[in-house]
Amino acid sequence: MTRLIGIDFGTTNSVVAELGPDGAVRSRRFTVGAAELDVFRTVLCFWNEIGRGRDLLRHAAGPAAIEAYLDDPIDSRLIMSMKTYLAQRSFTQTRIFGRIFTLEDMVAVFLRELLGGPEEVRIVAGRPVRFAGDFADDDFGETRLRAAYAAAGHPRIDVALEPAAAGYRFTRTLTAPATVLVGDFGGGTSDFSLIHFTPGDAAPVRSLGSGGIGIAGDTFDYRIIDHAVSPLLGKGGSYRIMGKELPVPVEYFSGFARWHRLSLMRTPKMLREIDEVARASDDPRPLRHLIGLIKEEMGYQLYQTVSAVKAALSTQDSAPLRFAHDGLRIDRMITREEFEAWIAPDLQRIAATVDDVLAKAGMDAAAVDRVFLTGGTSFVPAVQRIFAERFGHEKISAGGEFVSVAEGLALIGRDRG
Repeated sequence: MTRLIGIDFGTTNSVVAELGPDGAVRSRRFTVGAAELDVFRTVLCFWNEIGRGRDLLRHAAGPAAIEAYLDDPIDSRLIMSMKTYLAQRSFTQTRIFGRIFTLEDMVAVFLRELLGGPEEVRIVAGRPVRFAGDFADDDFGETRLRAAYAAAGHPRIDVALEPAAAGYRFTRTLTAPATVLVGDFGGGTSDFSLIHFTPGDAAPVRSLGSGGIGIAGDTFDYRIIDHAVSPLLGKGGSYRIMGKELPVPVEYFSGFARWHRLSLMRTPKMLREIDEVARASDDPRPLRHLIGLIKEEMGYQLYQTVSAVKAALSTQDSAPLRFAHDGLRIDRMITREEFEAWIAPDLQRIAATVDDVLAKAGMDAAAVDRVFLTGGTSFVPAVQRIFAERFGHEKISAGGEFVSVAEGLALIGRDRG
């Protein structure tokens, strides 16, 4: 009997949920050391091994990829946030230890590791309403996502919007008709679906509208790095060429502060350019620290530290940011007030997206009976305020922060038959 599974392939984490013979949906558990988790980190690690007189390209995915990378960060290649590039026509392929990989190739490698054996399964895959990126082509993003599944051995998949799937799961807790706004906050995108639930109908969930924006958890991490870390690495500094003072190029830091772009900076050309600017600056030490972090693949550790600070600020008024590498020392308190000031433009764009979803559906906030928020970034107090101010605290529910999309996808597959 063909198994039905829902797959939430995420920017940071991925989740697999399976429909059981009893009609219940359960998220797959992954063993990580002594723990069992229902999320699988969306990362790949590649490295070379010598075997039979030649180099053999090896890889690992998820927690095993992180472990392999931490064992040897300099001689391995960590691939993160693959989903962020799906709708970007500018990204076609990359070279990993001399071998060319398309983006679809890399996603397929990850999906094979995520799913395990070759047994036949029916898949309902999630996709965001709006893919990440300034010039994202959403149709192109879905086409590449389907191609990656095909390359992984699954040429025929169903696709559903991620926030709609989360809403599908949430409506199972309702017993009366309701109009529900669902907010799904991932690593790369914030997506919203407006649905109406009518219990007892043959098709109990009806879509009223959707929308999304490429701003979410990774963007908030970027703001912390950009304001608290990058100035210690040379941002805002200057250098001199033939007596003329020039600003240190800001693109060094826009690339460094976004973790999915850091590997693209680890090229001889880019490192030479930063080194030349460092030698021409009054104080080369900050840029030397930047070079060291890039060359020695310390980005992952830094991003983990920053992400932990962001999480702490969801429950605390302040949190310490502490990081050290070589001669670089970062030790400062970050307050929730300054963090919210840094992300204020992003919050305004998220709020405008919510308002746009309502406007396109021809509804006002009073017509929404329930609000369901899911995803890690939904814990950020400033994000919660967007919905409390529009709909009221009493209408807001949360839960299944990491598994609701995958489980909803499996339920959608069940009802599609």
